[in-house]
Amino acid sequence: MSEKNISNAAIGWAAFAGILLLMVGIFQAFAGLVAIIDDTFYAVTPKYVVQFDSTQWGWIHLILGIIVALCGLGIFSGNVLARTVGVFLALGSAITMFAWLPYYPVWAIIVIAISITVIWALTAHGRDIVAE
Repeated sequence: MSEKNISNAAIGWAAFAGILLLMVGIFQAFAGLVAIIDDTFYAVTPKYVVQFDSTQWGWIHLILGIIVALCGLGIFSGNVLARTVGVFLALGSAITMFAWLPYYPVWAIIVIAISITVIWALTAHGRDIVAE
């Protein structure tokens, strides 16, 4: 494999991480809006470690979703700060989704898996998007 092919693959992974951050941010913002608009949409489970009502979770998801989406856009500029913030936001998103598990378990597991992929792509290949 030539060095040019490796560089293209690395750029692809960095772009993939940016797209995933943008996508997950938008999805989280929509999930937050749903919880804010209709606080009975999500099932509330009693006596869980993190106890917020649906509206509080809605605001958390809306704010986090907007920040994650903006960070995803920043990845495409090759900004070091955006990559660093992207790693921490993906970590925060995974932790938030872990706490969200009893409310919407399938979605939470999907977002945790996407967050792990984003962390790997940004730490292993984040710098390579600047080269092109």
